[in-house]
Amino acid sequence: MSKQRLPTKSFIVAILLAIFLGPIGLFYATVVGALVMLVITVIIGFVTFGFGLFIPYVICIIWAIIAVNSYNKDIFNIVNQG
Repeated sequence: MSKQRLPTKSFIVAILLAIFLGPIGLFYATVVGALVMLVITVIIGFVTFGFGLFIPYVICIIWAIIAVNSYNKDIFNIVNQG
């Protein structure tokens, strides 16, 4: 029996989307994380008049890396169990 190859997510794509699009780019890695970061980015943007927006962008990049790593590990575990 051949093992089915499930699609994994690319670290490079996730990082580039998070760098250039911030929380919108995070939708590639995790939908829930993107929604959370959208809310946080809007709040920080209003509170700091836009000067603190680099903080959520850095968090988005880190979150994208963690989310893609977690997704790919889950896919790897599914393939190896089958």
